[in-house]
Amino acid sequence: MQEGYPGEFDGSGPYAAMPLAPRLRRLPVTVVLGSEVRVAVGMRARLLGLAHLNRDRVGPGLLIPRCASVHTFGMRFALDVHFLDGEGTVVSVRRGIRPRRVVFCHDAAAVLEIPAGEGGEFFAPRP
Repeated sequence: MQEGYPGEFDGSGPYAAMPLAPRLRRLPVTVVLGSEVRVAVGMRARLLGLAHLNRDRVGPGLLIPRCASVHTFGMRFALDVHFLDGEGTVVSVRRGIRPRRVVFCHDAAAVLEIPAGEGGEFFAPRP
């Protein structure tokens, strides 16, 4: 579990039985804003993110800690990108980011990548 992103994963959530891509299965899990997501640890996981994977194999999303920008090169589907501060609060949301784009947020300490249109209603930026 990542410090600053409270919650624990007990393996019983809605994505527990979902057939994840092999490279995502090895990643640790945490809860961010009520959703269980994998955490990108290591250079390869951080660089690739959800790229080169089919939408049905990525689960609910991917948290990339210590990150303020992401690219969508190699993506097979659009992403909703949620930028989080050090407390895990959403500071900015970019919806429907298509492949071959770069997005960033200077105030972000982490990025949550979610397949476009899935779960966006739960993550609203702070006023």
